[in-house]
Amino acid sequence: MKTPILARSIAKLTLTKKASDVLMMDLRQVTTMTDYFVICSADSDTQMKAIADAVEDGLEKKGVRLWHREAGSQQWILLDYVDVVLHVFHKNARSYYNLERLWGDAVMEPLTDHGRLPKKLAPARSRRAPRKRVAG
Repeated sequence: MKTPILARSIAKLTLTKKASDVLMMDLRQVTTMTDYFVICSADSDTQMKAIADAVEDGLEKKGVRLWHREAGSQQWILLDYVDVVLHVFHKNARSYYNLERLWGDAVMEPLTDHGRLPKKLAPARSRRAPRKRVAG
C-alpha cells in the first residue's frame, strides 16, 4: 500500500471509533524519520484503546502489519507502521505534546467523517424564521 493511501486509511479507521480532531501531517519534506503522522484525539482511555484496536484490526485485514505499538502513558498510544505513525491522544494530553507546533513545517490536512466540518467550525444556524419583507 502506498504511503499516502496508508495514512488516509489510518485516518479513516480512527473516524470509525469517533476520533476527534483527526489530522494527517505530511512529513516527507521535513524529516526522514517517517513520511506521515496521523494524529487524533479521544475522550477517554477506553476510546483511545478502541481507536488503536480498530486501526490495527482494520489494517491487518488488508494485509498491513503493525511494526510497533507503544503506550507512552495512559494519555497516549502510538502505532508505528514505519512510513506512517499514528498518535492517539487523550483530548487533555494532546495540547501538552503539541505535535502540530513541533512539526509546524509539515503539510497538514484535517479529516472529518463524510467530509463535514467539525461542529466547532460549522456555521451557526439561526433558529428564527426569516422575516417577511413588507412592501412599502
